[in-house]
Amino acid sequence: MFCVPGVCGCCGPLRPRYKRLVDNIFPEDPKDGLSKSDMEKLTFYAVSAPEKLDRIGAYLAERLSRDVVRHRYGYVVIAMEALDQLLMACHSQSIKPFVESFLHMVAKLLESREPDLQVLGTNSFVKFANIEEDTPSYHRRYDFFVSQFSAMCHSTHEDPETRTRIRVAGIKGLQGVVRKTVNDELQAIIWEPQHMDKLIPSMLFNMQDDGEENPASLAESCFRELLGRAAYGNMNNAVRPVLVHLDNHRLWEPNEFAVSCFRIIMYSIQAQHSHHVIQQVLGHLDTHNKNTPRMRAGIVQVLLETVAIAAKGSVGPTVLEVFNTLLKHLRMSVDFELGENSRRNSGASVSSSGRVKESEERIVQNAIIQTIGFFGGNLPDYQRAEVMMFIMGKVPVYGTPCHTLDTVKIGHQGTKRIQAMLLSSLIMVTSGFKSKTMVAALPAPFLDPLFSISLMEDCELRQLVLEILLNIIDRHDNRAKLRGIRIIPNVAALKIKREKISKQDVGFMKKHGQQLYRHIYLGCKEEDNGHKNFELLFTTLAVLTIELANEEVVVDLIRLALALQDMSLANEENMPMVIRCGIMALVAAYLNFLSQMIANPAFCQHVSKVIEMRNLEAPYLLPEHIFREKCPLPNCLEKEDRSLYFQTVDLAECLVAPGYNAERLSIPYVPQVTGKHSFYLCHCSPNMVQQSLLVSILAQH
Repeated sequence: MFCVPGVCGCCGPLRPRYKRLVDNIFPEDPKDGLSKSDMEKLTFYAVSAPEKLDRIGAYLAERLSRDVVRHRYGYVVIAMEALDQLLMACHSQSIKPFVESFLHMVAKLLESREPDLQVLGTNSFVKFANIEEDTPSYHRRYDFFVSQFSAMCHSTHEDPETRTRIRVAGIKGLQGVVRKTVNDELQAIIWEPQHMDKLIPSMLFNMQDDGEENPASLAESCFRELLGRAAYGNMNNAVRPVLVHLDNHRLWEPNEFAVSCFRIIMYSIQAQHSHHVIQQVLGHLDTHNKNTPRMRAGIVQVLLETVAIAAKGSVGPTVLEVFNTLLKHLRMSVDFELGENSRRNSGASVSSSGRVKESEERIVQNAIIQTIGFFGGNLPDYQRAEVMMFIMGKVPVYGTPCHTLDTVKIGHQGTKRIQAMLLSSLIMVTSGFKSKTMVAALPAPFLDPLFSISLMEDCELRQLVLEILLNIIDRHDNRAKLRGIRIIPNVAALKIKREKISKQDVGFMKKHGQQLYRHIYLGCKEEDNGHKNFELLFTTLAVLTIELANEEVVVDLIRLALALQDMSLANEENMPMVIRCGIMALVAAYLNFLSQMIANPAFCQHVSKVIEMRNLEAPYLLPEHIFREKCPLPNCLEKEDRSLYFQTVDLAECLVAPGYNAERLSIPYVPQVTGKHSFYLCHCSPNMVQQSLLVSILAQH
């Protein structure tokens, strides 16, 4: 055919070369697939003439759009394959306009309602996301792709297999967006709230779908990758959508999925960002402070997981903020519970829902205590000491400056509950605490309120106080070797660990020893003392001997033991016989231990002789008998039967040795008033003390 020069027509030779090359890659039958030889020619041309790339892209986009409309999906697949190969081959500056055409074509496929085309477009986008461009494109945005891929993650296609394919493609697409934006130095764009509010819920939605393992595992992988790339300023935008998703889908109760999510978060982010996550959860707890108890408990348990992981790394400046918030919610939970009780006691009928709410508040309280204790117990010693002081400052104690609270609302039971819970948390915080000096571990602002609580007419509170003291004083872990209150036949076999008493500890005992003795003395005669109380009192005396007793302290401890014996014999306060015998058993167990610790043969002989006589004539004065159930009790204790009791004169003769001031044994021990709080408590009857405690509170926040 003859063609007139200069006349435009549809003749092949007159078409631009790039169009001819593009047309040639499409076979007559799309089933034959992409023509490899013609594709190689097109690629060579594109690499040789990069300025033509934008035109090649535009023309391919034109053909693809036409084929999509005409449902010629075979040619659509060929066009995308050609685009993928051109992207992989070309890395010049001129690729930018070509990329715009490529993304336009991917968008066309994603907008179609055909699952195959959506998956095809996604796969091409993922390949593109893995390409490192020479220079970043600051003007390029991926808003459409975030929205479209997020929508695919929530696919509700009626066919399960197709639905899974679409969801998997959506997750892969989001993963591609994340990788591409980071590689393009466009992190700030992807971390914007409008994107995170789509990205995060899409991943979580698939992670919580147990029936779809493939989407769930892929979504979790994408979630971890996203969090791993989060910088300091992006943490809040990443965590907030997680909390909102858990709220919207009511995933705090039960909270297994919530706990799993935050484990993933804490292990995926950089360690120095942990405190951001903790602050977010604390803030969320504040936001839901009036929600159901189970929801609040679920949030607290998630907080426990976060602080447990953060405690292994960097917690940052949020340590006291964590405790402050938790203590505030502890008090609020007690208020809610007691408010419910008050309404019932005022005449309202007792409903099952009321009882359920009360028990559920206990769940909240236990979760808070567990979190406080675990977090505090994993802090370095210097921070732990600060936390101990902080918690003790929140314990309601008579004689300390506290704000007033409506006593009708909290009452005696509320005060006791708060005391018991805070002391329980202190036990957990002090567990494993090792301080070089007692002065640092037990400063007066900590010791005074602790001992004031030890004078309460409540055996549980007194037990908690002694547990805390033992955790702090027992620096060489000897408590477990003592195994309760008993007559230990061979103390040497226990292999007690001890060191020489330091000058600082000697000074501590000079300053606070009388305070310790006084509270042990007063704690022994409480009528509600049980086996556990006497066991803790014995262990406290034994650990004091191991850790803090020089010759002077040993004499003081013997004087204390003899004073306890005299108090039990005189019985001026009309104590029950079981308490009097319990005190006698305590004195016997302790002097038996002490005599072997100081390795004084004469002392040991006198103590053993008394114990032997008791075994024969008065077994109820020994711990192995009196603390058994249904132990026979005597009608009275005869002072005249000297062989059953430890004699001051005999013990003084045994202590005639260098270092011991045996003459001081002849001076009866009398409890001394020490500390400003002890003054008030000493001059109050037990009832007055308890009434006064009704107006002391956990400090308001």
